[in-house]
Amino acid sequence: MSVWESVDTLRAYVYAAGHASVLRRRRKWFAPLGSAHLVLWWVPAGHRPTLDEARARLDQLDAAGSTAEAFTLRVAFDPPPRPPG
Repeated sequence: MSVWESVDTLRAYVYAAGHASVLRRRRKWFAPLGSAHLVLWWVPAGHRPTLDEARARLDQLDAAGSTAEAFTLRVAFDPPPRPPG
């Protein structure tokens, strides 16, 4: 699990030349899982997401598809507005 500043920053890393070449060969090393294995969601600054949170978000993505609470790089959502202050 990792935490990124923005979807654009993550996307830039994932699709950078070195990483993208490894991604293209992933089927050589991994069998299809049949369910979501990657999920994105917005967390407040300073929050450290837990594995339980990640599992719940994966389940939510499997059940409802991409929503503002659980999404993918392909169907991403903007971060929620910051509270005033």
